[in-house]
Amino acid sequence: MFKLLKNGRCFTPDDIGQKDILVVHDKICAVKDQVKPEKFEDIEVIDCSGCLVCPGIIDQHVHITGGGGEQGPISRIPEIMLSEIIEAGVTTVVGVLGFDSITRSIAGLLAKARALEAEGITTYIYTGSYGSPTETLTGRVLTDIVLLDKVIGVGEVAIADYRSNHPSLEDLRTLASEANAGGMLGGKAGILHLHLGDGKEVMESLFRLINESDFPVEMFVPTHINRNPKLFNQGIELLQRGGNIDLTAGETAGFSVAEALSILHEKNVNLEKVTVSSDGNGSAPNESGISRMDQLLQDIRNSIRESKLGFAAVMKTVTANPAKVLKLYPQKGCIEPGSDADILVLKEDDLSIFRLLAKGQVAVMEQQAVKKGKYE
Repeated sequence: MFKLLKNGRCFTPDDIGQKDILVVHDKICAVKDQVKPEKFEDIEVIDCSGCLVCPGIIDQHVHITGGGGEQGPISRIPEIMLSEIIEAGVTTVVGVLGFDSITRSIAGLLAKARALEAEGITTYIYTGSYGSPTETLTGRVLTDIVLLDKVIGVGEVAIADYRSNHPSLEDLRTLASEANAGGMLGGKAGILHLHLGDGKEVMESLFRLINESDFPVEMFVPTHINRNPKLFNQGIELLQRGGNIDLTAGETAGFSVAEALSILHEKNVNLEKVTVSSDGNGSAPNESGISRMDQLLQDIRNSIRESKLGFAAVMKTVTANPAKVLKLYPQKGCIEPGSDADILVLKEDDLSIFRLLAKGQVAVMEQQAVKKGKYE
């Protein structure tokens, strides 16, 4: 019933020094200089000495039902398992459909999200797919967002990619209108999550949409922005106009996450609009052909070591920043009384996972999952 994390250096995600954190059921109850465990019956005390305590990671781009398919049926990636998610320090995921909307579906995405939630983490999904008109469950993006509890926006809609059907400006305008209205009526983020490829168009269609409409610029979340220099430079322009960008972990052709964050820091760009996601369980140009979710935490470690941003600023890109973009803050992405008890405890010396709490339950100990999915 009660858990007490003692003696850890607490990042809310801002550094507030050594604190004790009291968890009751699935919520953070108190964050204080000292909490005496003897005041509570049936309390589990976790000594976090020598550790950094921060919110659990929010990964807003995960192919939970499997990505791939570009090389035929044999390249269809299986559904992700719970242990792969939590061993990456992730407590909240947003599922995406991606390129294959023939053998995958929004119904399947929703069912998988519900299964992972039942296994112990928090899940949301985007309705939609690469194509336009995009895939939905109810027949419209608008009604999917309003009526389906887990749907918080539309994505990943592909532009500047040979696998996309190259949506017209009017197609994008319609998607943005449905997402915006759905967010308003459903009390959700209502974002348009855009996949950016290496195509010649880069972000030109998005800039035209922003210039020729009155949609709030913060509703657009283009991802894979660090895949090439031209795209990254346009991402900087979007940030300067008040928009969001999402970097992808494991990038090798363009800028790594550490390189991208360092460049943004040197240019004095507002990093509160910058997020990082894994593209987990999607196709990747590596030996396995699969993007691993744990690459996200590895890139965060590299960014902390290699950039001049410091621990708090880097961790915000996977905690508070995505929580605010997805309108989940302060329920998610922070350590405050009343917030969900999704807590990542990292050893200060090597930033390995000491403990991970998801919904107040210990999910990972010493980098090993202690919770497993039903079929693991």
